[in-house]
Amino acid sequence: MARQHIPLGKIWGIPVGLDYSWFLIFTLLTWMLADSYYPAEFPDWPSSLDWGMGALTAMLFFASVLLHELGHSIMALHYRIRVRRITLHIFGGVAEIADESPTPRVEFLVALAGPLVSFVLAFVFHTAQTVLFHSSALAGLCKYMTYINLSLGLFNLIPGYPLDGGRLFRALLWAITGNLARATRIAAKVGRGFAFLLILTGIWQALSGNLGGGLWVAFIGWFLDNAAKAQLQQGGLSTLLSRHPVAQIMTPAGPVVSAELTLQQLVDEYILPHHARCFLVQSGQRLSGLVTMSRITSFPRSEWPQHTVREAMLPFDQVVTIDPGASLWDALQRMDRDGFNQLPVIHNGALLGMIKREDVMTSLRTLGGMG
Repeated sequence: MARQHIPLGKIWGIPVGLDYSWFLIFTLLTWMLADSYYPAEFPDWPSSLDWGMGALTAMLFFASVLLHELGHSIMALHYRIRVRRITLHIFGGVAEIADESPTPRVEFLVALAGPLVSFVLAFVFHTAQTVLFHSSALAGLCKYMTYINLSLGLFNLIPGYPLDGGRLFRALLWAITGNLARATRIAAKVGRGFAFLLILTGIWQALSGNLGGGLWVAFIGWFLDNAAKAQLQQGGLSTLLSRHPVAQIMTPAGPVVSAELTLQQLVDEYILPHHARCFLVQSGQRLSGLVTMSRITSFPRSEWPQHTVREAMLPFDQVVTIDPGASLWDALQRMDRDGFNQLPVIHNGALLGMIKREDVMTSLRTLGGMG
């Protein structure tokens, strides 16, 4: 599969990347600033300065978005909530937080952190503008960055999930009802309502003569509606899968292979005959790891006879397991969170079987058809 983003590195251990759509919005924003904002503010500037300041302002805008998302992420990390990555894209950026907050209070603080960062940045740029009034170029840049950060903070406080304001609203509903799933459903429905208002506003603006701005507002509304709808669908999946335990669909663990086998032996004697892609590994009388096709193929095929399963396996203390009484939703979440397609089912230290992502998805289709 082709990579959907360009990695930029890590900040506080959080991977940061650019979605390819970022280049489109960066170009459009630079063009808008160079063609409209800076010529109107500073008509005596040469065109080259308009474009240079436009590009610099666009870069600072995305730096502000990144800091906004870091606000969410750092607050989440403070409460030991994992953050998968931050991605900058056509609509700004998103921090992918791996787990739900443990309490409504934590959810409220994580959601609030981003807008607070934007408001602090607006204050900093406004202060810089007053100090740098003698430098028209820098003052103009700071004026725009004050406006954009204030707008970013206020827009995100709209109480429509999954915007930050919608997450704040969900946290309050969660605290009142004591039911996260119900709070999410209500917040997502309110979010769809705000999304439809944006779409209608955008269409009205487009018909009133502001074609570009109106279409953009309608596009944002469409994006938010899809995001809210996805949350509602996920809530339905969660409710459906949470009713069924892992034990209901787990399969036998299959052959347990020796850690001393070569990779070539594993392929010839187990993978080809059994058509399996995942095996538990045994050293002596104890389980010592898990070996999958992806770990085998990380070795050049020509070297399979020279390397053992022990070298390729994931040590068992790093293997994510699940209890047979856990729900299918918990299993699916754990697979997504840790990047596994199958989990050993363990109870009181004993291996009972395996649960695979494809089995969960098959069960989901079956349960959905029954519903």
